[in-house]
Amino acid sequence: MECFNLLRNPEIKAGFLWHLALMAGSVCFGIYVAPGAAWTLFLVSLLYFISHYWITWHRYRKLRQLSAEIDQMLHSQIPIHFENYQEGELSILENELSKMTLRLSEQAAVLEEDKKLLADSMADISHQIHSPLTSSNLILSLLLDPQLQASRRQELLHELTQLLSRIDWLVEALLKLSKMDAGTVDFQKSPVLVKELIRRAAEPLLIPMELRNQTLSVEEKGSLVHFTGDLAWSTEAVLNILKNCMEHTPKGGEIKVGFSENTIFTEILIEDNGPGFDKQDLPHLFERFYKGKNASDQSVGIGLALARMIVTSQDGTLKAENRPEGGAKFTIKFYK
Repeated sequence: MECFNLLRNPEIKAGFLWHLALMAGSVCFGIYVAPGAAWTLFLVSLLYFISHYWITWHRYRKLRQLSAEIDQMLHSQIPIHFENYQEGELSILENELSKMTLRLSEQAAVLEEDKKLLADSMADISHQIHSPLTSSNLILSLLLDPQLQASRRQELLHELTQLLSRIDWLVEALLKLSKMDAGTVDFQKSPVLVKELIRRAAEPLLIPMELRNQTLSVEEKGSLVHFTGDLAWSTEAVLNILKNCMEHTPKGGEIKVGFSENTIFTEILIEDNGPGFDKQDLPHLFERFYKGKNASDQSVGIGLALARMIVTSQDGTLKAENRPEGGAKFTIKFYK
C-alpha cells in the first residue's frame, strides 16, 4: 500500500513510467541484437528497477517519519531523534532542521517567559492603580458630607488632587513602558545639548524642591557638551532620576548634577546627600515595580526602570551606586 502512495508523487510517477519504458526498450533492443542475452538484460534491468525504487521508497518513508515527528514537536513539544537520519541529503536536512528546532525551542521559552512577565506586570499595574483609586473614592464619599468643615474639606481636596496627579503620572509611565516593551518608540538621533537637557528635566521639580528647601547645583565642563540622541525621551529619563533623588534627599539637602564629554562618551553624574541605597537593594534598583527599603509610600518602582530602558535604547548605560561620603550617585553615559 505504501508503494502505491509513493506513486502519488508526480516526480516519482514520471520516473517510474520512464524507467518502465526504458527497461522495455532495452529488452526489445537486446532481443533484436542478441536474443540469447535478452533474459540477462531483462533481469539486470529488473534488479536495478527494484533496487532503485526500494531505496527511493525507504528514503520517502524516512521523510514522512521526519515530517510526522516535526508535527509532533510543533504541537506537543516532543523532541526529534535526529540520530535516525544520518544518510546523504537527509543528514543535510537534519542539520538545518536541528537549527530550526533549536530556534523554535528558544522562541517558545522566550514567549513563555514574556507571558509570565506580562501576567506579573498586569497584576502589579492593577494593584498600583487600584490603591489610589480606592483612596480617591473614599475621599469623594467624605466630601459628599454637607456638614464637613471647610478646613477639612480643603485638606481632602488637596489629598484628592495629589492622588489624581499620582494616577495620571502612573498611567503615563505605564504607557511609556508598554511602548518601550513593544518596540514602537522611534528615538530621534539629533545633537542634544546636555545643559538644555538638565534644564528641561529639572524644571518640573523646582517648586517641589523649593518647598523641601533643597538646592540643585549644576557643574558643567564645557557649555557645548552634547551627545546624539532623543531630547524628549532623554529628558524623561533624567527627570525620573532627579525625582528619585529629590524624594530620598532630606529637607535642606542638596542634589548635584555634573556633565562632561570626551572622545568616547558623554557623561552625566547626578548625586544627592540622602541616605543612599541599601546593599540588598542595589542589584534590583532598575527592576520594574521594585521598591527599596528606603522607598517612600508614594513610590511605585517605575521611574528608574523606565530611565534605564530609555538610556540603554540609545546605546547608553545607567549605573547606580553609593557615594563614599554618603548619598546616592547615578552615572549616565552616552557613547559616541
